[in-house]
Amino acid sequence: MAAYSVKKKQEGPTFEGILRDVKAGNVKPVYYLMGEEGYYIDRLADSLTDLLLTPEEKEFNLISLYGADADIDQIMTQARAYPMGGARQVIVVKEAGNLKRMERFELYFRQVQPTTVIIFCHKNGKLDRRLKVASLISSQGVLFESPRLKDMQLIAFVRDYLRSRQVNLAPGAAEMMAEFVGADLSRMATELDKLILALPQGENMVTADLVRGHIGQTKNYTIFELLDAIGTKDVLKANKIAKYFDSNPKENALPMVLASLFKYFAQLMVAYYSPDKSEAGIAQWVGLTNWQVRYNILPPMRYYTGVKVMYILSEIRRTDARSKGVDNPSTSDGDLLKELLYYILH
Repeated sequence: MAAYSVKKKQEGPTFEGILRDVKAGNVKPVYYLMGEEGYYIDRLADSLTDLLLTPEEKEFNLISLYGADADIDQIMTQARAYPMGGARQVIVVKEAGNLKRMERFELYFRQVQPTTVIIFCHKNGKLDRRLKVASLISSQGVLFESPRLKDMQLIAFVRDYLRSRQVNLAPGAAEMMAEFVGADLSRMATELDKLILALPQGENMVTADLVRGHIGQTKNYTIFELLDAIGTKDVLKANKIAKYFDSNPKENALPMVLASLFKYFAQLMVAYYSPDKSEAGIAQWVGLTNWQVRYNILPPMRYYTGVKVMYILSEIRRTDARSKGVDNPSTSDGDLLKELLYYILH
């Protein structure tokens, strides 16, 4: 199964580098795949098994274990067994973060079984690099970390994914996808596939309108639209969205809304310090695309002064504390958001 990565500096083994080595015949006995971004862990595990085993060999020589059910001794015992009718066996250990006594795996490196490849999949966490076993895996195998992507990297992921399908992007579409979907790459890939299927026959351009119509259609309002209303001081629309959020708290939990608001105004605060106040100058200074600056930075700079933004950031922090019970015995999350928006917009 193909995977799509972004051009970014990464310490240690990379997705492309690992696959390139395996294709060249440089196969390691152990691959420990860990990190906050599960997409690359899944894709790398799938790609490795596809490269190491034929479909026929998988029937007998692909063993799947789960960290919650297996232990290190069981894994090592299985690893020392010989493959059936093939050159190697592959053991995939899912949910490896649940394994106990991982340090016992040091014993395996005293006599590694050359016909076995073990792939540990450790999502939403990572192996303590201070452990001796981590050093052994890194030196004799592969210790791969998959961090969650930052905003600019997420936009690049969208572009690379669609480009690999010979699909183009109109200005703003990638940024809107990042806002609507967030940094869950597995969900992002699924939503991008939906957009590809939704393209009119004969067209290969994903536009912002297509994204808004097919990705945002499951919600009456999104945080993206709230930020847009705040940026243009559309008081009526902002209050409508706040009311909708209050009636759909599971989809629009206050902590998530506050985090988005804080990020929005923090970027705006940084923009005021840009020595070059042009669109391109601010984009380079803040680390955003020109499109993001055009729609998310320049409009609110017309309505909010730097001093006001500083006070807004302080009020967002105060609202967050109140939502956790600090100096707030009874105000609901919905009312807290309405009070905050009133402060921001007036």
